Amino acid sequence: MNPEFEAKLCSECFHDQGLRLDAALGGFDDPAECPNCHKAEGKKLDLPHIEELAHRFFVRGTVFRTDYGGAPLVQFNQHQETSIDLTPQLAEDVKLFEKTLGIGFFYYGPRLWMVGEVTPLNELLDEATRAAVIQRVVTEYPAVPFKTADVLYRIRLAPQEPGAHHEYDSPPDQFLGQGRLDSSDLPILYGSQDIEVCVHECRTTVDDEAYLATLKPTRDLRLLDLSALLDEDATEFESLDMALHMLFLAARHAYPITREIAKAAKAQGFDGVIYPSYFSFARTGAMPFETVYGISIRRIKELRAHAMSHVVPNIGLFGRPIGDGLLRVDCLNKIILNRVVYDLRFGPVLGQSPFLQDLGEEYPDL
Repeated sequence: MNPEFEAKLCSECFHDQGLRLDAALGGFDDPAECPNCHKAEGKKLDLPHIEELAHRFFVRGTVFRTDYGGAPLVQFNQHQETSIDLTPQLAEDVKLFEKTLGIGFFYYGPRLWMVGEVTPLNELLDEATRAAVIQRVVTEYPAVPFKTADVLYRIRLAPQEPGAHHEYDSPPDQFLGQGRLDSSDLPILYGSQDIEVCVHECRTTVDDEAYLATLKPTRDLRLLDLSALLDEDATEFESLDMALHMLFLAARHAYPITREIAKAAKAQGFDGVIYPSYFSFARTGAMPFETVYGISIRRIKELRAHAMSHVVPNIGLFGRPIGDGLLRVDCLNKIILNRVVYDLRFGPVLGQSPFLQDLGEEYPDL
């Protein structure tokens, strides 16, 4: 153990079961008695780990998602007293945080860009202004090569002929128009360079007959990289980067817009697009739409690499690239889900926050 480690609390100090379990996940083994509860069996926590636990449970654990974007309901600092509604068990636990860290917990009122009030996003939602923003997208996002040495993975569930290469091409016409990018007149082959993301994207279960195709381009392909982080001189409210980031991390209600972006990219001569996986946060464990003092980490130069590490890119190739000879099947394998592990964290059960009440009144569509 780090010689500078000084235990202040342990997992057994807490009454709330979720908080106790979360503390045990992040604590250290130490046979000594806890200086607070005097039990020896709990996982020990020093000040940095107690603060990290408070953030995980009360901030990360209260993140709510709107149609586009999201924000935590609770924050804490050393300048405010606790003012959130708590269960009796959790109220006792909060006293430990107050005493140990000198902090208070309060309902957070996030800046409105965090819940989707971003001008280019609103313009994408409006059919009258959508085309102009899409033109910006295909112009301002970078073109990147997908080279013949690069690898793309694609999963198929229960193909009729698992060994037939055509089974791993874009879906037949009768299945078009159901995905994030494909339309009735634009087939898309979806894949990723991250096999676990492929498993998530296909909603694979232990009962599925799943097969993995390893695909390689037969020539260098030109892709529009919508997963890139744009270098902009703009606030989050004006940011095209933030608009696209929120758009691709939204659910099915965003599909009509993302399909139009795909069509525009094809019209500009691209072979396909790179875009953020909807499961990026679940794959990386990152906090959605993370901020520092209310500023998106995507806008802070020193944190750009950290922000990009939160995004897992998918690839969508236009048409039927296997049938058209743009991709070759390099290898086929059956997939077995041998073991599934969930990385669980916890959060509090709270009453309705004042911010959510105000948000529902002012923005009923959110």
